[in-house]
Amino acid sequence: MDRFILLMLAGIIAGFTLVNAPLTGFFAGIAPVTDVIGVLAILVFSLYLIYKGIKDIIGR
Repeated sequence: MDRFILLMLAGIIAGFTLVNAPLTGFFAGIAPVTDVIGVLAILVFSLYLIYKGIKDIIGR
């Protein structure tokens, strides 16, 4: 289970990397798309970790 949680944290870090990636030149046109994908990755992985934490606290 620990590796799975680390994988989720890696997904959050990858989302922050996508949001902060400087895209210039040919790739400047896809910058808004990478921002949206990054924000969605951060939200999905963070909400899943919060859900798992609350589920473990409740003991369900």
